[in-house]
Amino acid sequence: QVQLKESGGGLMQAGGSLMLSCVYSARTTLSNVAIGWFRQPPGKEREFIAAIRWIKTTYYGDSMQSRFTISRDNHKSTSGLQIDNLAPEDTAVYYCAACPTASFSDDSDAYYSRQESYNNWGQGTQVVVSS
Repeated sequence: QVQLKESGGGLMQAGGSLMLSCVYSARTTLSNVAIGWFRQPPGKEREFIAAIRWIKTTYYGDSMQSRFTISRDNHKSTSGLQIDNLAPEDTAVYYCAACPTASFSDDSDAYYSRQESYNNWGQGTQVVVSS
């Protein structure tokens, strides 16, 4: 069981940048846990943004890598999501989540992009971008 909590959301201006943070903890080692970020725009499905493993390997959703940067600090048990050149369509609730590291036989890109792979979620942080 991993507990996660996001922060850093708020009302932002288009064109700016934003860093969201996720603090997480567990009773067991986190070295076999990957952290993912998702978002859910108003009235839309939740979508995958990025994921990062303990060894810092990263995975990004389609078209996400150009403006989103995921990071992870293993010593502090935190993950960050940098969003550059904010646009109104970035308005959403942003979630961080934890999942077991993919096995050798998994298609890693597909595995980390699936919500079903994640068994622990934060409560989300709201980001509103005005034009």
